[in-house]
Amino acid sequence: MTGSPVTGLGSSRLGPAERAAALDRMGREEFDVVVVGGGIVGAGAALDAATRGLTVAVVEARDFASGTSSRSSKLIHGGLRYLEQYNFDLVREALTERSLLLQQIAPHLVRPVPFLLPTTHHVWERAYFGAGVALYDLLSLQMGMSRGVPHHRHLTRRGALRLAPSLRKDAFTGAIQYWDAQVDDARYVMTVLRTAAEYGAQIASRTQVLGLLREGERVTGLRIRDLEANTTSEVRAKQVVNATGVWSDDIQELVGGRGQIHVKASKGIHLVVPKDRIHSSTGVILRTEKSVLFVIPWGRHWIIGTTDTAWDLDKAHPAASKADIEYVLDHVNAVLNTPLTHDDVEGVYAGLRPLLTGETEETSKLSREHVVAHPVPGLVLVAGGKYTTYRVMAKDAVDAVAHGLDGKIPESCTDRIPLVGGDGFQAMWNARHRLASRYGVHVARVEHLLGRYGTLTDDLLDLISDKPDLGKPLSGADDYLRAEVVYAATHEGARHLNDVLARRTRISIETWDRGVGVAQEAADLLAPVLGWSKKQRDREIEYYRKRVEAERASQTQDDDQEADASRRGAPDIVPTAI
Repeated sequence: MTGSPVTGLGSSRLGPAERAAALDRMGREEFDVVVVGGGIVGAGAALDAATRGLTVAVVEARDFASGTSSRSSKLIHGGLRYLEQYNFDLVREALTERSLLLQQIAPHLVRPVPFLLPTTHHVWERAYFGAGVALYDLLSLQMGMSRGVPHHRHLTRRGALRLAPSLRKDAFTGAIQYWDAQVDDARYVMTVLRTAAEYGAQIASRTQVLGLLREGERVTGLRIRDLEANTTSEVRAKQVVNATGVWSDDIQELVGGRGQIHVKASKGIHLVVPKDRIHSSTGVILRTEKSVLFVIPWGRHWIIGTTDTAWDLDKAHPAASKADIEYVLDHVNAVLNTPLTHDDVEGVYAGLRPLLTGETEETSKLSREHVVAHPVPGLVLVAGGKYTTYRVMAKDAVDAVAHGLDGKIPESCTDRIPLVGGDGFQAMWNARHRLASRYGVHVARVEHLLGRYGTLTDDLLDLISDKPDLGKPLSGADDYLRAEVVYAATHEGARHLNDVLARRTRISIETWDRGVGVAQEAADLLAPVLGWSKKQRDREIEYYRKRVEAERASQTQDDDQEADASRRGAPDIVPTAI
């Protein structure tokens, strides 16, 4: 194994200088492992490897979490519906991970969320669902761990209506309330990557893999292009991990398509509507003819989804069609007193699940379990799985890496390592009123920051202390402070305006204009940090507007082909102006 053991933690900062330094090291050093893919599985693999003392590099062709990992249902859950498939091991594994994330790894980012499961028959359905939810709770207590969420309870129709007055009385006979957890998926990925950086990982986004380096049959590294500077270089590594989700087969093609593991993309879309459109103090889960539909609390909004349909078009920008949106509206309206319309929809997003190919063509029946394979010497593939079990996938991938490295590699320890911002979170939360008084910020703003950054909130408050103007909310997106835009570029790897509005914040789905109105202000804040000229700043704003226009147009099209064609109308990556 190359490199020296970690003697102390480094910086978790991922700003422009850190990216440049990482790319410089990638061109000069040989790493134990290079991870391809900056989504949740790639981030998890980087952290797992780094905390085992390995030298690690991470490359991502676009922005971190810009694929599936920013477009999920934003739930950390065991997969209640998998009990019907008798997949007890998958559910138990996911519930164990849920407990770890809630209580040890990321208490600042993962929080409990309640759901109502309405029943439509008085006896058999309540008994059937009740037994399933009871088993769900029981499985969550395996391994002697606390659940981290309350126990389920049975409710009469009247009791359920007290919690969710917007439900139609004639749509159900009673309900069961149970608890799962939720997370800002893109923010979580960034926090895992920052934790990996703290343990020495070298990380660079906007870095595209052009090919694999080979010595005979063995993969020995990557040929990459820095898409910001349009330069190419080589990264040498003893092992390469392909953690690219729905792009897994593309990387496999670089070694001639070797291996029997293939990934199929399944599209899931979600709608975002204002909180006042549905009167409820709890989320709701509904059974559909194909899967389940969630109504998920999300700050001042609801997230409603999802669909499950095959997708073989543009993987970078999956598009939601008019038919997708109407499917979700029709199913949620079946249980609402006041139906939702297209005019109630603030935001729409579409993502692709990476499902392992099975014998059935129905994506809802393909496997959510993961697989790790060694298609050729020096290359490890990890694919499938679900967001909640990313840590287990990462561990298994690095275990496979360890087999290809000389020397004894320590066991995974990520089940005991809090993410940056998590250590001491509860104490800082308890002191939030004192923090608000010290920095002259309303306590509600401090609570908002703590829920997004944990103990790293100090960084934001120091920014505001140095430049009080950064303590003001963004005009037109007042859930977020101006300091958060600056911090996204200085510490969180944001390279472009779209990175900030779509992933570091969720302005692109939480505002009626999809963030167009705040684009100028955000770009003005980013320009001095990222060294933009006026020309580049204007290009960033124009690109963002075109992206929003293309997405809106795609959502008026009748089918996937037309929606995809409309979405492709916007340019992809904005290069830095020379």
